[in-house]
This record gives sequence, C-alpha cells and structure tokens, in this order.
Amino acid sequence: MGISVHPNAKGLIFDMDGTLSDSLPVHLETWNKIGEKYGFIFDPQIIYELTGRPTIEFANRVIEQYGLSEKPEVLVRIKQESFWKLSHLLKPINEVVSIVKEYYGKIPMAVGTGASRKSAEVQLQKLNLAKYFDAIVSADDVSKHKPEPETFLECARLMGIEPQLCQVFEDGDLGITAAKTANMFVTDIRPHINYGEWIHS
Repeated sequence: MGISVHPNAKGLIFDMDGTLSDSLPVHLETWNKIGEKYGFIFDPQIIYELTGRPTIEFANRVIEQYGLSEKPEVLVRIKQESFWKLSHLLKPINEVVSIVKEYYGKIPMAVGTGASRKSAEVQLQKLNLAKYFDAIVSADDVSKHKPEPETFLECARLMGIEPQLCQVFEDGDLGITAAKTANMFVTDIRPHINYGEWIHS
C-alpha cells in the first residue's frame, strides 16, 4: 500500500529534505567537502540523527565531534553556499510529489522544514514545486524547532486549518515526534520510499 491522504485531513503539511526533495545525497556531498577542507571524514549518521534540525545545530555537532576550532556560523555559510551550488542535482521524491499534485487546488498545503527559508525556496524552485504550496515555514520562522511542534502548528495557522485536521508527511524521527505532539495525522514516508542505502541502513 502506498502513501495516502487521511480521509479526515483538511490540510497537508510536507517536510522538505528527504520527503519532497531527494536532497540527502547532496547534503552528504556538501558535508564531505567540508570534511575535506577541515581534515575529517564526515559520519552520515549525523544527518540521520539530526534530520529536521537547523543547519547551525549540524555545525555545532561537527565542531564538537571532530574538535574543530572554526565558528559554527562559518560552517553554516560554507555548507549552505555549497548546497545551493549543487542544487541542480536535486531530484523530487515522486511518491510524495504525486500526492502534492493530486491534491493541489483541493485542500491547502504547506511546507514545514528545518531548512533555512532560502534553502527551502531554492529546492522548491529547482523541483518546480513552489506554486503548489500556500505557506512555507522554515527554520528562520520559528524559535523552537523539531521535535517541538511549533513548525507544524505555524503551518496549520497559516493555512487556517485546525491542527488535528492536518496531516504531516515526514521522513525524520524528530519531525514525526513534532507532528504527534501537535496532535496531527502523521505519515512516515520511509517505508514507501526507495532511499539510498547510505542513510537509512
């Protein structure tokens, strides 16, 4: 059985990285480049553990784990600029995007992501998905990130839909926790997606 919309859902909320956008290989490549620059081998498990969190938290983790003396803001800038340059490598996750296209114009839809607003907008533009969404809530728009529910509650507010009538599509444990805390329907897309073995193995 594939991914489906709950019969009681009145609004749909989609995570970005790993849900709409097959961006995780690109994220891994950019962190590998940072590793080459600073002399460490990046552990992909960091991406798995922190999926849904802002890039600054990834940077702090990398600095701590590898004993770097760099400022986290510098790593964030290098990481994001590298990601934007490689955005042409992004691919849609068709199993999820098909839901977006099927329900476009029928019920409100939003993106709730731990990425920066620019990264979210770059990905939506590259994947030709920007027109489908009524709202985007990024890491820049909330103070408490996943697994706190603020990102998804703000999506619901912007769509004008009660939280308990929203359905969240997610690939990250932190986002799934956030959706459950918000009392929303939640779909873990991972069982339905043919991911690369490097991240979810």
